[in-house]
Amino acid sequence: MKSFAVLAALVSVVSAAPSRDRAARSPSLLVYSGPDVLYARDNNGKFTPPKGGVNPPKPVYTVKSAFDYESINLALNQEWIELDLFRYGLEKFSVQEFEDAGLNEDDRYLIEFMAEQEIAHARALGNLLGGPENASKPCKYTYPFDTVGEFVDFCQKLTRWGESGVYGFLPHLDSRPSAQILLQSITTEARQQMIFRQFEGLFPMAVWFEAGITQSMAWTLLAPYLEECPKENHRIQWRNFPALNITNNPSGIDPDYKPAVTHNRPHLSAPGREVKFTWEDPGKKVGPKNFDYVTATAVKGKAKYVAWIQQYNVTYTPLENVDGNSGSTKQPGTFVYPDLGLNTQVNDTSFVAIVDDNVFLTPANLSLIDNHIVAGPAMYQAY
Repeated sequence: MKSFAVLAALVSVVSAAPSRDRAARSPSLLVYSGPDVLYARDNNGKFTPPKGGVNPPKPVYTVKSAFDYESINLALNQEWIELDLFRYGLEKFSVQEFEDAGLNEDDRYLIEFMAEQEIAHARALGNLLGGPENASKPCKYTYPFDTVGEFVDFCQKLTRWGESGVYGFLPHLDSRPSAQILLQSITTEARQQMIFRQFEGLFPMAVWFEAGITQSMAWTLLAPYLEECPKENHRIQWRNFPALNITNNPSGIDPDYKPAVTHNRPHLSAPGREVKFTWEDPGKKVGPKNFDYVTATAVKGKAKYVAWIQQYNVTYTPLENVDGNSGSTKQPGTFVYPDLGLNTQVNDTSFVAIVDDNVFLTPANLSLIDNHIVAGPAMYQAY
């Protein structure tokens, strides 16, 4: 059957903020020819769609496989650092420092409430892992900020990779009941990430679709901030890739843009912008000092491309000006839907990695990129 959807395009080509030019809006309908949907009725004329696997048996809210355990254990470690981070920021900075940054008492209470959310999330994920005896405990952490603005910026980045890290594995979990519990916690974290963008004075949501990343990518981003962990914590089994640094990464911190529901501010980057990188060799110790995590890569060949992981498909650009462990590329200008234009694939807080091949990948098989990553990911502040 054919269905029709009215397109209300809100985003300009070079900027993620809404266009104020009404003429820039999409003028027509998008026609999609999809499969016919069949509805079966029983003898009483009632709808009887498939049960969706809920009856029988009754749902069991626990991990079902090693994949489930390792994935949710990583997510639990993410919840613990978020709890500590929110509390630490509130303790580190004075009321006056928050006020000077435009965050009042109500804003600070919202961050405090976010910390309470993390307590509940940690409880839920710990229960999925089998309770306190089987769940990782909080670690000691180190943070890269000295001002309120830097604290908020780090919060919006950390919640970004925390959210995307779950999206990457959520539909692959063997335990569907566990996936449901995790879904209901990660949607809360999505709200946190958007709020921290608003606290930073950024446009709150500059993409049409939020990206997923792999467990190894999320662990690579998380590990540097774990200083020491309880020795009884389960060892995280995902790979740590060599660190990637964007030497000219745009910054969203701007005193002219205080916390607000939204700002239609100028874009921080644009297609064609030169983006410069340096990266480490594998074999470097990373993560908590009392564990022996070491960075590694499966790549034997040379770094050739930059992978941009944002919204749906992975976008690749050539790695140029390579000199040892440094290089550059041009920010791509591809669109989410080329026939629509309007919103570029790379926008918002994005993920980039150095890879050896431009393998075609989609959200459901993104984990295949892990064997091609030379370094990264890093987070690129496109807008």
